Formats: sequence, C-alpha cells, structure tokens
Amino acid sequence: MSYLEELFGLTGKVALVTGGGRGIGQVVARGLAKAGAEVAIVCRSGAEETLSLIAGDGGKAFYIAADVTSEEEVDRAVAQILSRCGRLDVVFNNAGICMHQSTMEMTPADFRQVVDVNLTGEFIVARAAGRAMMERHLHGSIINMASMSGSIVNTPQWQCSYNASKAGVIHLTRSLAAEWADYGIRVNSLSPGYIATPMSVDTPQELKDAWMPLIPMHRMGKPEELVPAVLYLASDASGYTSGSDVLVDGAYCCL
Repeated sequence: MSYLEELFGLTGKVALVTGGGRGIGQVVARGLAKAGAEVAIVCRSGAEETLSLIAGDGGKAFYIAADVTSEEEVDRAVAQILSRCGRLDVVFNNAGICMHQSTMEMTPADFRQVVDVNLTGEFIVARAAGRAMMERHLHGSIINMASMSGSIVNTPQWQCSYNASKAGVIHLTRSLAAEWADYGIRVNSLSPGYIATPMSVDTPQELKDAWMPLIPMHRMGKPEELVPAVLYLASDASGYTSGSDVLVDGAYCCL
C-alpha cells in the first residue's frame, strides 16, 4: 500500500451515502467505493444505476430504500448496515431538495418541506449514525452536505428556504463536532458552489448566464471535483479536522 493509499484510502471501511441514486451522490458513492469502502446507498428509489457503475469499477455497494425524513426508516437502514457489515465508518449526508421561489410565492408548507429534507433529514441520519458509532466505539466521519448558499444569498434566483436550510446544516455540523469530539467522531460539512449535474441541465439558460460572471473561475464545477474533498474528510488524513465547512465553489464566496 502506497503512502497516499494509506493516508486517503478507505479499505475495510463502510460508508453510508444518502441521495446516492444520481448526481453528486452517485459520483461521491463511486469515489468512496474506488477508495476501498463498501458503500450503502440509502435513498427512496432509483439506485440501480449507481450500483451497476460501482460494480463495473470493481467496488462493493448495496441499496437500502429509506426516506431520510423518517426516523423509523433511517434507524432501520442503519440497523441493516450494521447487520450486514458489522460497522459504519463514514456518512455522506447528501439527500436534499431545492425550490426556486420568492418568499411571497413560497407557502409555509413549501418552506417546511425543504427544511425537513435538507436540515431535519441530515439531523436524523447523523444522529442514527452517530449512535451506531458510539455504541461500537468507532472513530467515524460524518460529512454533511451544505452549500455555498449557507454562506451567501444566490442571485438572481430566490430560494430563502434552501439558503436557510443550508446555513442550518453548517451550524448543526459545528454543534455535533463539538458535542461528539470526546467519542472520536468527526463531523464536517461540504459546501459546493454551482455544480454541473444532470439536474442542472434543466436550469434556465438566463440563470446560468447570470451566474458565470459571478464565478471567478468562470465555469460550473464538475461533480468529480468534489470527490477529493470528501475523501479527505472521510479518511484518516483529516484526523484533526472537525467542525469545518469546506467550500468548493470556484472562489464564488470570495467576492
């Protein structure tokens, strides 16, 4: 095993990825598997393509159907992972939704739905995983999916519910990092900028035209460009990193 494989590798580890059926979740799940982890894809449906891609890479993965907003379903999913693998070392807490609506157009029900998935869902998953790690005395890593939208206000689209939920994720991350440090559990968040995923293909061109001049690198990021940051946070390389929010945004937040 090379020095880099020893430092950043995940051989023998088990990773849980929520929202791993497509987009960023799918790409990160493949990256974790390539680094040696066995990956549990937890999402409502549609993980077949991800499982096929990981198998094609020579990796190991399996799928559990669960809604991250349901405490019962998440607890059951974690129990299944422990029953099958005997451990849980890494969580990529990725499931999320976004609604582009002005505040006056958004209903309280819409606001609650976004916060329920993006913030409460991440809390439910982190708590279930943290409990499993504590009970087995595992020094695990939980990586919560935040966004640069937790630090800035996007324009010209309005999305107060998304921005508020991601700001909450960043501070939830800090809170859990401090609370769980004595258990050897590290909790960090990842804050991507504008990332070119299949879902972004449907984004109106006028929005993309407005974004590009605001990104110092003048392009959207690739999902694959998030994988190195995740591997750092998931692996022993980040043994003294906890409570951090890692921005991968093409320097957008610098302006």
